[in-house]
Order: sequence, then structure tokens, then C-alpha cells
Amino acid sequence: MRILIGFLLLVLAALQYRLWFGQLSITDYLRQQEEIATQQASNQELIKRNRMLLADVNDLRQGLEAIEERARNELGLIAADEVFFRIIPQDP
Repeated sequence: MRILIGFLLLVLAALQYRLWFGQLSITDYLRQQEEIATQQASNQELIKRNRMLLADVNDLRQGLEAIEERARNELGLIAADEVFFRIIPQDP
């Protein structure tokens, strides 16, 4: 009977060792859960960015106002019937 109890305790100790320190242990599980949470947060940011880009693309496809606004802001577009004023600040 003592041999059986000793054997069972040895098996229990081996299983506990694998649970806490071996491959696929609890520490590995917790580390992977942290990595998953980090990746999900990154994915949410990328989803938000993709939605904003898709909205810009749809806006550019639908109307000329968005194209004209971008041309004015990024390229300095001036229409034929407009007057351009450049204000130069004076140095003190």
C-alpha cells in the first residue's frame, strides 16, 4: 500500500511540475492571453483607421467638393474667378 501511495504522490508531483513549469504551463497561458489582448487592441486601432480611409475614399468618389477641398489644402488650388492674397508677417 505504501508503494502505491508513494507512486501516486510521485505522479501528482510530476503533473504539478508540468502544470506550473513545463511546456504549455499556466505561465505560458497567461503570457499568451496578454499577447492576445495587445493584438486585439492593435487590431481595433487598425479597424478604426481603415474605416476613416474608406470614408475618405467614398467621399472622393461621390463628389467634387472633397476633391476640390483636397486640391486647395494640399496643392494650393486657386479657381479662375478667385483672387489670391498672400500675407507676409513683418519681422520685429
